[in-house]
Amino acid sequence: MGLIKAAVGAVGSTMHDQWKEAIRCENMPNDVLMVKKTTPNGVISNKSTIIVAPGQCAIIYDNGRVIDATAEEGVYTFDESSTPSFFAGQFGAVFKEMWQRFTYNGASAKQQAVFFFNLKEIIDNKFGTPAPIPFQDWSHPIPNQMTNTITPLRVEIKCFGKYTFKIVDPALFMNTLAGTADVYRKDELVEQLRTEVMAVFQNVANELGTEKYKVPVLEMPSQTDEIREMMDEKVFDAKIRERGIEIVCFAVESVTLTDESAKKIDDYELSSNSYMQQGRMVGAYSNAVEDAAKNANGAANGFMGIGMMNMATGGMTTGAANGVWNQNNDASRMDLSKKEDKDSSTDETAGGWTCECGHVNPADGKFCSECGKAKTSKKICNKCKMPNEPTNKFCNNCGERL
Repeated sequence: MGLIKAAVGAVGSTMHDQWKEAIRCENMPNDVLMVKKTTPNGVISNKSTIIVAPGQCAIIYDNGRVIDATAEEGVYTFDESSTPSFFAGQFGAVFKEMWQRFTYNGASAKQQAVFFFNLKEIIDNKFGTPAPIPFQDWSHPIPNQMTNTITPLRVEIKCFGKYTFKIVDPALFMNTLAGTADVYRKDELVEQLRTEVMAVFQNVANELGTEKYKVPVLEMPSQTDEIREMMDEKVFDAKIRERGIEIVCFAVESVTLTDESAKKIDDYELSSNSYMQQGRMVGAYSNAVEDAAKNANGAANGFMGIGMMNMATGGMTTGAANGVWNQNNDASRMDLSKKEDKDSSTDETAGGWTCECGHVNPADGKFCSECGKAKTSKKICNKCKMPNEPTNKFCNNCGERL
């Protein structure tokens, strides 16, 4: 007992009128997944015609047992004397297994029906996050100086989008979901499917936030190809496939940040801009200090500009450049100290000592090169040549400054 193919692709041809009494499912719209068809008396008579349209699969049931099936479009004749044609179409192996399990040992048929399945891609199925979900945003990296690593900013998002699915195993779909209902519609599945799709999306979001992808949070809607590739690789819809259906396309249409996460990103960007601005101000401040120090005539103008800069930034310039200013001051003081020490040493060396005869000798000389007298520790007045104590600032004899 089985199907014999009478014509190929004849559903829309001139042979259509020839099969007016045929068992068929004229139209299976996007919201219909399975339809049961039978005769008024519930028996498919010998030589009955069964028409399978493009994008459909037909399974013949007899008292709950599968006796034949096909997923190849065309016109078929039901022949009680033939063997099952399970090898027709893409599900040949699946149908053969069903027949081996459900053969009814030659008992006469009592209740028979043909179940038609919609194999087309079921479109326009919406999903959305009922509550915010976490996401690792690599477009706002956070450096960790302790570990010398970079971690993404953790935010929370709400997402909305659409997905498509299709029946890939009619037998499994029938056994787990549709059963022998007269009509099984998408609405009976979508509510449960939506929950499972959200679990899939959570896995997708987690993967997009890894170092492998590093997808910026607001660019997720443009990652349709990456999501499809990822789902094929990771099989995130494994639970859904257990019902004989498979997610075909998964598209994120919009991503919105929670108020708290939006503020977190604003603070992050504001801080980043402040650091950059602070760096520029420090550079400008340092240059102004150096220019003012080099140009005595322009010092007033230079420091006036620094004051205006500081007022414009609310004191940030002075605070940020304080270290630079202190370094410059410290360096200047060190230079002045060195200069004073050098000048003092030069004066002492250049001054030498004056002998009683009035001749000025080198500081390291022990005897006068003019009269030969030994160097004395007393100060000799240049005017009256009188010796004075080393501590005297003026001559005891004439009052001349020593």
